Amino acid sequence: MEFFMQASRLTIRATLAAAALLVSSVAFAHPKLLTSTPADKAEVAAPQKIELKFSENLSTQFSGANLLMTGMPGMADHSPMKIAAKVAGGDDPKTMVVTPTQPLSPGNYRVEWRAVSSDTHPINGNITFTVK
Repeated sequence: MEFFMQASRLTIRATLAAAALLVSSVAFAHPKLLTSTPADKAEVAAPQKIELKFSENLSTQFSGANLLMTGMPGMADHSPMKIAAKVAGGDDPKTMVVTPTQPLSPGNYRVEWRAVSSDTHPINGNITFTVK
């Protein structure tokens, strides 16, 4: 009888451990921004495109970004202005590419992104950069 009780306890512990691992792996399944070009807070010449590289493959139909100008010479604190840009997946399924439709003028910019991977939970964030 003692053998069966010990086996039952081991089974319960193994089940609980497996459940904990499953829950923790789901919690870590959200895409994270790994790098961006230009880098966050960088001062650069006007980029032709902005690349965001994530930790997981993106669901492009649910992911996206907005490019905003947040400051310009002589008007550092004006309201953010949306800049027309095309947003698409890159050659790598973990990459989002934001391509402005016009060359960027000198000023401060923010890219507000939304990334969705296979877990379907949207993750939002942003990067900023300055065009010289």
